[in-house]
Amino acid sequence: MTDFALLNFEGNDGAAVPGLKVGDLVVSLPAAAVIDKKIDFPTASTKDVLWHWDRALPVLQGLADHVAGDPGGLSDALQPLDDVNLLAPILYPDAIFCAFANFTDHMQEMSGREPPDKTKVRPLHFIKLGAHCVIGPEAEVRLPSHSQKVDWEAELAAVIGRPARNVSAADAMDYVAGYTIVNDLSLRDQGRRQDWNGTQDFLSGKSFDTGAPLGPWIVPKGQIKDIYDLDMKQWVAGKLQQDSNSSFMHFTIAEQVEALSHKFTLRPGDVIATGSPSGNGRPQGIFLEPGQDLRIEIEGIGTLHNPIVQGD
Repeated sequence: MTDFALLNFEGNDGAAVPGLKVGDLVVSLPAAAVIDKKIDFPTASTKDVLWHWDRALPVLQGLADHVAGDPGGLSDALQPLDDVNLLAPILYPDAIFCAFANFTDHMQEMSGREPPDKTKVRPLHFIKLGAHCVIGPEAEVRLPSHSQKVDWEAELAAVIGRPARNVSAADAMDYVAGYTIVNDLSLRDQGRRQDWNGTQDFLSGKSFDTGAPLGPWIVPKGQIKDIYDLDMKQWVAGKLQQDSNSSFMHFTIAEQVEALSHKFTLRPGDVIATGSPSGNGRPQGIFLEPGQDLRIEIEGIGTLHNPIVQGD
């Protein structure tokens, strides 16, 4: 079977076009649907595809095999990957659920804490506002003027492909469509309030314009041999800052899906950022500056690159 990934690219009118990456080619799904009548699910957006993931997956696999073999009549739906402008693979997630301090090496670097006992504690998540925060590959991260301490966090993200409510950890992976990358950018000087009864302010510290680079695409889960053994790296201005592995994930993806689905229904296109490994800026006392860039590589998933500019 041919590997493929689900993505968005910019069409001639500037609108997002859902597509497949197959090798060095991109297939426009709307264009392919006109040619290939086996594509019997909506292709207006990647979120539409994810809402019909069970039906779409075998058809997409067949389309990828076709392109890799003899694309023949699909030539009108094909473009070289280098010729397209990639967008975030979901525009826009209803929610990005971010696991709080879920990598054991990150726990040690931030606070020296030992991992919580899974028999007594459930995962803790906060929300990033997808419609406000998400940008795609190569899009500019705009540093907000009200923060001087913008930090980086490379995260492996799971994408939901079926509505999930009250699922068990044993069944939870049946609801995951695939994986992508999130950079959970954080305003370290905005996450606490001294003027209010509560002290934690996840909204201000985690959700800001351009604060969630996402991409470059979604890799179907079946293509990843072991999701808990992937190298994870992030370079900041060319310097390797995060160099870890998904084996440090404490609460598994299945355990996170279980915990979240007992609070509310997870929806196709929802993103679960599973936690950041060590190598953040705050423990080193360094933060992002205009003119730098961020590059994340997660083994088997891809590369997410974003330049940094000063915002307002």
